[in-house]
Amino acid sequence: MQKYDVGVTARASPENVWKLLVDAASWPLWSKVDSLDTTRSVDLDPGGDDGVGAVRAFRTGRIVTGERITEKIERRLLAYEDAFNSSMYNHHARIELKPTANSGTVIHWYGEYETSWLLGWVMPRYLQKFMQGTAEGLACYAEECQPAQ
Repeated sequence: MQKYDVGVTARASPENVWKLLVDAASWPLWSKVDSLDTTRSVDLDPGGDDGVGAVRAFRTGRIVTGERITEKIERRLLAYEDAFNSSMYNHHARIELKPTANSGTVIHWYGEYETSWLLGWVMPRYLQKFMQGTAEGLACYAEECQPAQ
């Protein structure tokens, strides 16, 4: 099994970070994915609060990957597994949110997966960097979307 483990601290509340995380339509705004493929997604919540069992299909370049939500604890944890992915299999990921003392949020995003022998040479470094950029994008966008105090 290959692994990735990234983290970042946002100056945004867990509520703001959570709203972005559970709304698949927002991911192209802050992540490294290009778009949400609604034709391949299943059970998306029209209000932007995708639940356990929803499959969110994201397009990055020409590749579309599907992630099925497997666990959800409000403002604390979102877990998913691959529903379809041409370059990885047995992918399981967890995104944990922890409030900080100054009303911010620690975002801890980690997972494990398997891939082909050939991709095993490239994928660990690529995915670590991709996921770090995604976590940083989430933090930055959540900070910009903070309501005025």
